Amino acid sequence: MAEHERREEGRGGWAWFAVCLVVALAAGLLIKTFVATPYVVPTGSMRDTIMEGDTLLGERVSLYFGDPEPGDIVTFDSPLDGETLIKRVIAVGGQEVDLVDGSVYVDSERLDEPYTEGRPSYSLSDLAGSAGIEYPYVVPEGHVWVMGDNRTDSKDSRYFGAVSVDDVTSRALFIYWPLDHIGAL
Repeated sequence: MAEHERREEGRGGWAWFAVCLVVALAAGLLIKTFVATPYVVPTGSMRDTIMEGDTLLGERVSLYFGDPEPGDIVTFDSPLDGETLIKRVIAVGGQEVDLVDGSVYVDSERLDEPYTEGRPSYSLSDLAGSAGIEYPYVVPEGHVWVMGDNRTDSKDSRYFGAVSVDDVTSRALFIYWPLDHIGAL
């Protein structure tokens, strides 16, 4: 094989590598933007369901076909500062939320919430900077009411009000890191 043929063959290998790299990066970006995205949990507001520092996968596809439902764990852009938060959907547009003696009621039905591990749910309306929510509260259409499972350490809809479904960025599917926390949500 002549020297110039070997050089041409080497250039072809690099070109193939570059094309594969660009395609892989584009595919990864498209998947992260429209299909699924990783999320590192920054706070303990969902403890013990999800721990601070856990890494989970949130899927976006189902949000194109329907709004979040009560019980879904979702990521969303905070109405306060745009930071991505994760909480559980408690109620959807048109439902009435009430807090009575540390329990959550939706449409006058007391919720069974074993994931709170008995932590009481009280109003956060008296905290500085809160939206001043008054109960009972009717969730506006096109919004969801979200609360952290760790009710004593969570600024959630009790603090900032209902969240627009347009601000919901994913439904949490499963924790994949650290290994001892792996599991479906």
